[in-house]
Amino acid sequence: MLSVAEALELVLGLVEPASTEVVPLRDSIGRTLAKDAIATRNQPPFSASAMDGYAVHNSEVRAGAQFIVIGEAAAGHGFSGTVGAGQAIRIFTGAPVPDGLDRILIQEDVTRQNDVITLSENHDTSHYIRHLGADFKVGDVLPAPCMIGPAEVSLAAAMNISPVTVYRRPTVAILATGDELVMPGEVPNEDQIVASNVFGLAAMCQSAGANPRLLPIARDTPASLSQAFAQAKGADITVTVGGASVGDHDLVGAVAEAHGLQRAFYKIAMRPGKPLMAGHFQNGALLGLPGNPVSALVCGKLFLEPMIRKMLGDPAPNVTTRLLPLTAALNANGPRAHYMRGHHKDQKVQAFDRQDSALLSVFAQANCLIKRPPFDPARAIGEIVEVIEI
Repeated sequence: MLSVAEALELVLGLVEPASTEVVPLRDSIGRTLAKDAIATRNQPPFSASAMDGYAVHNSEVRAGAQFIVIGEAAAGHGFSGTVGAGQAIRIFTGAPVPDGLDRILIQEDVTRQNDVITLSENHDTSHYIRHLGADFKVGDVLPAPCMIGPAEVSLAAAMNISPVTVYRRPTVAILATGDELVMPGEVPNEDQIVASNVFGLAAMCQSAGANPRLLPIARDTPASLSQAFAQAKGADITVTVGGASVGDHDLVGAVAEAHGLQRAFYKIAMRPGKPLMAGHFQNGALLGLPGNPVSALVCGKLFLEPMIRKMLGDPAPNVTTRLLPLTAALNANGPRAHYMRGHHKDQKVQAFDRQDSALLSVFAQANCLIKRPPFDPARAIGEIVEVIEI
């Protein structure tokens, strides 16, 4: 059986960064920038006042100094005249600082009588000017690739950039298989269960930036599976859930191969999720996940999310880990890597007592996976373990 690292390398080799498309800036939130955004203007585009007050020559500033107010500058309405010695301009936050002036006296530090202001003894020493280009200048770059969030949208807008070039969202076709499954809201027979995995995986795909497409449940017959695979055509990634093991009714692998699957591997040395299948499929990739709910979601986190991130242009798509100390001891691990459901709080982590791969209620309470290497020895309270956020 392959190690998790070996399987991940093969899985990532099945996909390439997606094509790009140009979208309006307001539609780019949550997308991945594929082409550097280059500023077409300076920010601020002029030296601007950072406070309400009075613009003066800094060389004339001293306690008790008096200035004659000869004009006003407001945001969008600058003062274009000449300011001489002993003169000041009433100015408001965001307004252009008139040429030649280099100090803002905040209004709290002056008293005004008619058009004459007098500077107080204990006045603020800051200049309160945001100089031209202090934030960014023409030609500065918002580099790709990066996930576009509210801050990036604001920055690109200030750079006067719209539209932007982003990676196309990959399409992920998700297929639940099995005679035992019904969709949520239906009334299952006594020997049936509700298909929950595909909804969790669809949410995972959407959060990662893909477009999930839920297919109808495929029954345990070659004809039903063939029809489902036909419906998956055009998807960048086809994800099957269940039916990839070695039982008499596990037909996914054989039927997928009949539809062109070039299998890269089958089975990995991990738990939960040993029966994992992947390969090239229908001008895309296929990822066959286990049927147990937690196994499917854990494998989705470790393999499907990195595939999506690579297609979105992420140069480092692998899941990241961090190190935390244990608040409860762990027994020695066996021959397969174990991704234990855990909960971290206050920079410490603890594994749940129940680790059965069918327990969605435990997975819902977890906020991390504790990564245990094969044959990891018993761990005592306070020892450091690797943790993956979920």
